[in-house]
Amino acid sequence: MPAINTFKRSPEMQGLFGVEYFLFEEDFVEENVRCIPMIVRFKMDAVGIKLPLEVWCKFSFEERKVLAVQHCTTRIEKSAYHFYLNGLINIYTGGDAKELAIAIAPLWADLENVPQALQQKAVAFNWFIAVKKWKALSDLQRFALLKLFSPGHENKNFPKAMKEFGLAADAMI
Repeated sequence: MPAINTFKRSPEMQGLFGVEYFLFEEDFVEENVRCIPMIVRFKMDAVGIKLPLEVWCKFSFEERKVLAVQHCTTRIEKSAYHFYLNGLINIYTGGDAKELAIAIAPLWADLENVPQALQQKAVAFNWFIAVKKWKALSDLQRFALLKLFSPGHENKNFPKAMKEFGLAADAMI
């Protein structure tokens, strides 16, 4: 089950209820590193926008808050989210957002199969992700696991996420 927190360690996020984020993301707050929370990255993928970290860092707290809490599920909500995010990027960079292809069938949405590359990453830590446990994860949790081991990502939070999501206990025999 995903953690619903109020960014307790971040003074700017105190009192922001209902934002889904994970304990492994607290590292970014403790080290005063500004990163794009998984919930925002999830929504950016849904609307096909790439947001560089240096642009995210220019956004105000209120703008970040809107991006974290704004609904982005229906076609209309996704359109509004895309419009808002693209507008922010235009304000801070003078240009439009870099558009990305939106996956028709993202790997995190397949409840019947744990992606092979993810399973291989888990095996590297002597873990195995059972389909039953994969199905029990939220969409955001499955998305986060896939993002955390992707090329170009630091990967240090992958083991933390596996533990947080209750998947690290399933050692291979």
